[in-house]
Amino acid sequence: MGGKLLYEGKAKKIFETGHPYEVEVYFKDDATAFNGAKKGQINSKGILNNAISSLFFELLEANGVKSHYLKRIDERSMLVKKLKIIQIEVVVRNIAAGSLSKRIGWPEGKALPSPVVEFYYKDDDLGDPLINDYHVAAMGLATPEELAWLAAESLRVNAILRDHLLARKVKLVDFKLEFGKSDEELLLGDEISPDTCRFWDSETNLRLDKDRFRRDMGGVEEAYQEMYDRLKG
Repeated sequence: MGGKLLYEGKAKKIFETGHPYEVEVYFKDDATAFNGAKKGQINSKGILNNAISSLFFELLEANGVKSHYLKRIDERSMLVKKLKIIQIEVVVRNIAAGSLSKRIGWPEGKALPSPVVEFYYKDDDLGDPLINDYHVAAMGLATPEELAWLAAESLRVNAILRDHLLARKVKLVDFKLEFGKSDEELLLGDEISPDTCRFWDSETNLRLDKDRFRRDMGGVEEAYQEMYDRLKG
């Protein structure tokens, strides 16, 4: 971490590099849930999330999905393209869980007939509320063409990750993606890890993600390590 600290979030720090269009992302062990109401630390979470995200970005790049990822620097840091983040979080759901179960009354674990795409306004103070196309247009968050691209690209990511994970006996229940612009090119950003995805063992439905922290289930570090081990094979 040789450069100036540009931003510190709940799980990561962003540092400048010697290149104006590249930044260093440093993954912390800090863990939060419920919009920061619950806080703690997960030993080695930063190391594992950096490694897992790197593997996923490399997989997606090999399948034609462009992202901000450039390379893994060390065990806690990656080099990425500097993005102007779009204030929309895209959530893709394959199985009912979490807030979706509460909203539509489906039990957790019930498979959806087809993937569901949701948009959330990226604003911590407002609790990242669920929004729709009309909100996006009214707030000027993205053009209709950009929003359609975000949905289509997120579904493409879903298809790639879901097949890859099933081969490793993991269900991709749901996940969050963030996107940004680099020289007006839309790119996948942020991270893809047990912090931002729900991963369940395909045979036992054992949770291998941050729900173990959210719900005080224990075995959090072991779950993150298990996900990394399965991805590495």
